Amino acid sequence: MIKNLELQTWIIFIEAINRRYPDTLLVDLGAGQCIPCKMMAPILSELTREYAGRLEVAVIDVRENPAAAEPYSINLIPTQIFYDTAGKELYRHEGFFSKEDILAKWKELGIDIETQPKKDMKGIENETQN
Repeated sequence: MIKNLELQTWIIFIEAINRRYPDTLLVDLGAGQCIPCKMMAPILSELTREYAGRLEVAVIDVRENPAAAEPYSINLIPTQIFYDTAGKELYRHEGFFSKEDILAKWKELGIDIETQPKKDMKGIENETQN
């Protein structure tokens, strides 16, 4: 999980992630003192750990890095944003979002995180890592 990036670094990161993990990128914008954000933290860590090579999770603390949140025009925190292979926003959710709901949303968007093959650091499918 990536946290607290400067704006320019964040742009480079998004471009790199889109090359590395061309199917699944979840960006969470929140803050350390926000109650729903605190509730999201273990879920995001769990998703990162369980779906490594299938899902990349980026967390931005908007209070520590307000400039990094500006491009997203968020209304409240936490906000989760789902991206496709071209970096196009597919879906945006505001508020707490359970692990089950996140996985269901990916599936609804046509990406089954649980069954898609893992990818290595170069974006190459690796069937042996399921």
